[in-house]
Amino acid sequence: MNYDLYIITDQRISLGKSHLEVAEAAIVGGATIIQFRDKEMKDEEAIEVCRKIHKLTRGKGILFIVNDRVEVAKAVDAEGVHLGQEDVPLNFARKVLGKEKIIGISVETVEEALKAVEEGADYLGVGPIYPTATKPDAGSALGISRLKEIKDSVNIPIVAIGGINENNLEEVLKAGADGVAVISAVVSAPDIAQACRKLKNKIEFIKKRLGK
Repeated sequence: MNYDLYIITDQRISLGKSHLEVAEAAIVGGATIIQFRDKEMKDEEAIEVCRKIHKLTRGKGILFIVNDRVEVAKAVDAEGVHLGQEDVPLNFARKVLGKEKIIGISVETVEEALKAVEEGADYLGVGPIYPTATKPDAGSALGISRLKEIKDSVNIPIVAIGGINENNLEEVLKAGADGVAVISAVVSAPDIAQACRKLKNKIEFIKKRLGK
């Protein structure tokens, strides 16, 4: 799985662009994962939007992940779901989606990371690494040292999230992140495809230099 550039759609900050428009531009720009995130949209509409996004990603080696909503992920046959600490238990999601699907968990501590691995998570979302206004309930920034600590404690891929942009990308990857999840640095950009392309090129350059 390629976790390099994980783009999360968010209509609240997308300058009027829809989830589908954000996803389409991010795919053009080289995103390797698209996550649909919308806490307010009704299931019927979410399923319709997610089907359209999945049609764009399918067959291109791009993973399509649904945030929180296990039933929506199942309805559209998404590659997986991403769960927060307050969402449904991982074993419930696994039961609904099946063993072949990808399940990611958001973690902030080594204890949460170890528990997620024990329960069968496929990857971890670690953050917020830096201060972020995108998710008001995300808590205080964890910092690079916590990212390293969690990376050293587990043997599954780690995606860093929270305030990540072109300027701090290198230190996040040096700390061990297998990929970065980006919201505002891409979704709020006037040209989403271009913003993605710049990040993707820089990720590939840094990883090559680091021998990853």
